[in-house]
Order: sequence, then C-alpha cells, then structure tokens
Amino acid sequence: MNMHLRYAGAAPESQRQALAAIIRDQPMLMVVLEQLRDMALPDHLLVAGAIYNSVWNALTGRAALTGINDIDVIYFDDRDLGWDAEDRVIKALEARFAGLPIPVQARNQARVHLWFEQKFGIPFLPLRSSAEMLGRYASKTHAVGARLNDAGGLEIVAPFGLDDLFSFRMVPNPVLDNRVAHASKAERAKAIWPELTIIAWPDD
Repeated sequence: MNMHLRYAGAAPESQRQALAAIIRDQPMLMVVLEQLRDMALPDHLLVAGAIYNSVWNALTGRAALTGINDIDVIYFDDRDLGWDAEDRVIKALEARFAGLPIPVQARNQARVHLWFEQKFGIPFLPLRSSAEMLGRYASKTHAVGARLNDAGGLEIVAPFGLDDLFSFRMVPNPVLDNRVAHASKAERAKAIWPELTIIAWPDD
C-alpha cells in the first residue's frame, strides 16, 4: 500500500485521531486554535486548506506549508449583521496574528447570505451555524473544521466524514451549483499533490 493512503478506509475514530495528531503537530495551527479559543470568538472553526493541505503534506512528506496561502477561520455571530462588526473581527485577528508567516482570514457565516448570490450568482439560504457552512462547500473533501475546547480537547467537525480526505479523493458536493469552484480547486490541488484523485462534478 502507498504510505500516503495508510488511513484510507480506516475506522472513523481512527481517522479523527490521525487528523487531530496532524493538527497538533503543526505549531502554527495550534497557536491559531489556542488564540481563537482564548478570544471566545463565537462558534468559530479553523477550516479549509490549513487543515486538508496539512494532512496531504504530512502524509506525503512535503513541507508543512506547501500549498497553504492563508489560514481560514469562520465564525457565527448573528447579533450584528453589519459589515462594521465583521470588519472589527477581521482587523482584530489580523493584528493578533501579524507575526505568523501567512495571514489569518476570518468571515462571519451569519452574513454569507447577504453577499453570496451577488458575488457568485447562486441563491444562498441563511445559515444557522458555522458547521452548517461546511455542508455547502464545493467539495465534500474540504468540509472539515476544528477548534479547541476549554479543556484543550480538539473538536473535529466533518459532516461528510474524513475518508475522502485520507483517501486523497476530491469529491464534489452538488448541494449548490459550485461546479466551477470544484473544478478550479481540483486543478490547483492536483498540480501540487498529484496523488489526488479528482471526481468530476455530476452531470445534470
């Protein structure tokens, strides 16, 4: 078996433990997770490439930051849906993490429905949590988030499980018409991690 696939098909709990170990082995990710917890950012999750790219790098022996351009953080706060409130959080995180080698970018998921259709041309119903946003990602493989709880435990949120991630398989999520996003992300990822298998968007 190819060593990068050593967790493919493993039991869900074994995959969760493997993911937690990979995240804990990345000092930069742990700094972000600890700071987010200490800030008490509402319903926050560390998401996107900082997680799935870290997994692929760890399992293929690549440098830790290969393919990671930024660290994406989502949170959910519906107490104030104005842009100014979100901008204050964005600026606070930029200042807090200014010493990191790559930027930390935060977005309030309670506001996504206010701008998504105008930007992407796709209707978007309001979300009720950060975790719900993961279920609308263009790829099921990318729908993984993590946060630290007060006891130091690492909570993993993965609505589609982790097997696609550990199987190096990019699987589309047709809940929204995200065909273009899936294709562009897949093309970029395949160029960096040729071990990936890309599953095409389903025909209508």
